[in-house]
Amino acid sequence: MKKEKKERKFKHMTKTDRIRLEEKIMAGKSPQQAADELGFHVSTIYRELKRGQYEHLNSDYTTEIRYSPDIGEERHARNMKAKGPAIKLGHDYALAEFIETKIADEKYSPGAVIGEIKRQGLEFSVTLSKPTIYRYIEIGVFGRITNADLPEKSKKKKRKKKNTIKRAPRGESIENRPAEIDERNTFGNWEMDTVVSAGHAKETLLVLTERLTRYEFMLLMPDRTTESVVKALNRIEWRFGKHFPEIFKTITCDNGVEFSDCAGIEKKRRGKGKRTKVYYCHPYSSYERGSNEKQNRMIRRWLPKGTSFGSVSEEEVARIEAWLNNYPREILDFQASADLFEEHLAAILGAA
Repeated sequence: MKKEKKERKFKHMTKTDRIRLEEKIMAGKSPQQAADELGFHVSTIYRELKRGQYEHLNSDYTTEIRYSPDIGEERHARNMKAKGPAIKLGHDYALAEFIETKIADEKYSPGAVIGEIKRQGLEFSVTLSKPTIYRYIEIGVFGRITNADLPEKSKKKKRKKKNTIKRAPRGESIENRPAEIDERNTFGNWEMDTVVSAGHAKETLLVLTERLTRYEFMLLMPDRTTESVVKALNRIEWRFGKHFPEIFKTITCDNGVEFSDCAGIEKKRRGKGKRTKVYYCHPYSSYERGSNEKQNRMIRRWLPKGTSFGSVSEEEVARIEAWLNNYPREILDFQASADLFEEHLAAILGAA
C-alpha cells in the first residue's frame, strides 16, 4: 500500500522550534530530515539555518559555521519589523520551490520566472510580481536564493561614446546597412561575435544572434582565426543548404581580426556567388551589436569569465544554446526564441 505523503501546514518557527532544530543539526540530521521531523517545509529549514548561522571558534582555534537558535530568533524579529508589507507567498510551497529552482539551478531572472509561469500556463494559489520577488529575495524569504544568485544586477546605463573612426572597416560599414534592419521588423539579420576562453586555451565560441527572434547559434571553434570562423559558418550552411541565404540575409560583426576575411564569410561553401552580406560595426561600438552583447552576458551565467573552453564539450555548448533559445524573453512578451525562429523557418521551407 502506497504511503500517503503527510501534508504540512503553514506555520512560523517559534523559539522552541529553533532549539529543536539546533539539536537535530548537532545530532547529524540533514535539513530534509529535520524538516520532516519538525513538520516544516525543507525551504523553511534552509532559510532558518542561513538566518541563524555564525562562525564558531573551537578550542583548537579552528573555526566552523554553526547554527544558533538565539541568533535566528533575533534576526527573524528584526526582519519582521523591517520587511514592510506582509508576505503574500503564504503556504504555496510549490510556487516557492518553482522560483528557487528556476533562479538557483536554472539561472533565470525573476522576470523570466514570471514569464515561464505565463508561458506554461501554470497556476498557483498566489500571484507574485517581479518587484515582489526581488523584495522577497532581498529580505531572505527564499531559502536558497540571495542577491548573489541573481544573474544580472541593475547597472547604470553607459553613455554611448562618439565614434572616432581611425581606420576603414574590413568590409561594408554598418553605415550602409539598410535602415529596416535597425527596426527589427524583418527576419534573417544576424549579429556575430566571439566569446573567448581563459588562460592559454585557444578554443573560442562563435556566437550568432538573430535580431528579430533573438535566436542563438553557438559553435565551439579550435581557435580564434578567420579560417575557423569560415569553417563554422560552412557547418551552418551545410545544415540549411540552399535556404541559408534566406535565413542569413545579413551578418553584422565587429572589426576583430577573426572576421577580417569578409569574402570568405560571404562566399558560398560550394559554387559561385554569395551566401550572405556582411556589415562591420564602428570600432569600439559594441552597442551596435546589442543583441550579441546581451546574449554573451547570458552565456557567462554558465561559462563565467575565467572558464577554460578547453574543457568544455560540444554537448555542454549545445545544452547552453538550447537553454538560451528556450528562455522566456520579456522583450518577446515572454515567448521563447526557439518557437519564433521555428515559425519563420517553417515559412521559408514551406514556400520552397
